[in-house]
Amino acid sequence: MKALSIHAAGDMRLEDVPEVEPGEGQVRLKVAYVGICGSDLHYYYNGANGAFVITEPLIPGHELSAVVDLDPSGELAPGTPVTVHPARYGTSAPGIEDRPHLWPGGDYLGSASVIPHRQGAAVEHLIMDRENIRVLPESLPLRRGALAEPLAVSLHAVTIAGDVAGKDCLVLGAGPIGLLAVAALLHRGAASVHVTDVRPEPLERAAALGAQRTLRVPEEAPADNAYDVVLECSGAPVSLSSAVQAVRPAGIIVQVAILPNQEIPVNLASLVAKEVQLRGTQRFDTEIDEAIELLAQDARFDAVVTQVVPVAEAETAFATAKDASRSAKVLLEL
Repeated sequence: MKALSIHAAGDMRLEDVPEVEPGEGQVRLKVAYVGICGSDLHYYYNGANGAFVITEPLIPGHELSAVVDLDPSGELAPGTPVTVHPARYGTSAPGIEDRPHLWPGGDYLGSASVIPHRQGAAVEHLIMDRENIRVLPESLPLRRGALAEPLAVSLHAVTIAGDVAGKDCLVLGAGPIGLLAVAALLHRGAASVHVTDVRPEPLERAAALGAQRTLRVPEEAPADNAYDVVLECSGAPVSLSSAVQAVRPAGIIVQVAILPNQEIPVNLASLVAKEVQLRGTQRFDTEIDEAIELLAQDARFDAVVTQVVPVAEAETAFATAKDASRSAKVLLEL
């Protein structure tokens, strides 16, 4: 069978790999679509995602939809549409017993955070533990179903923000996670959602998902002290400084995008004066189930997928995904 492997920065190959067989409690999936995430781009273009460096060939991909190929237990019939929760949790630790996604010792599909690396979903056949598999409703197409993982990330960011019902919210950055954050905030009852970006195309997509106002920075800037909740989804240090200015006194900022693993200039002076809370968010826990329900209900999410590219043209797909003016979410078709 074929698998897409990243060997080093700029070195990605579609290769033959041995066929896989499910063991006890496992299911073999025939992968349909795999979304290209920011971490996948970092692995391909930089050979590392933050502190996680590729030391052996890595199959990328943790956003996927598939159909069941073989379930030895007979519980899931061949052809059943599914997605997966890509995390294997580690061991509970004091203070985070209720946050298994933060437990030490876990791993994630398509990640170099552990050695040997946890191989990902850009492969014809994928073996998954049954407990990680989520059956998709008949009303949810496989193409849209591949958005379940990134939508769960955005929903978890809103969980970290707390109750957003009736609140004025701002999303900084209209990339794939920012777009899905717009939908997540509205789904959780936000009174209004405004969005910023440096390009017009992402802002058009945000409006299509329900954003009430879009602001193209730096020509237009969000008003100071205007928002109860700000989600920073761009990963640009200057954007975090903007969040501190835009949030109201006693408001909440959630840092959703991964910031550079280095010293960065950020103006936090107003954070103290306004008693603002700055919170981090990491992946998700159970929100993937909510994401699947939401995706099944709303065809507007189809607008988030801007390109579907055969896996044999993966280099073109990654180049397209890197260009935010051309793309939102790019899917590899297996």
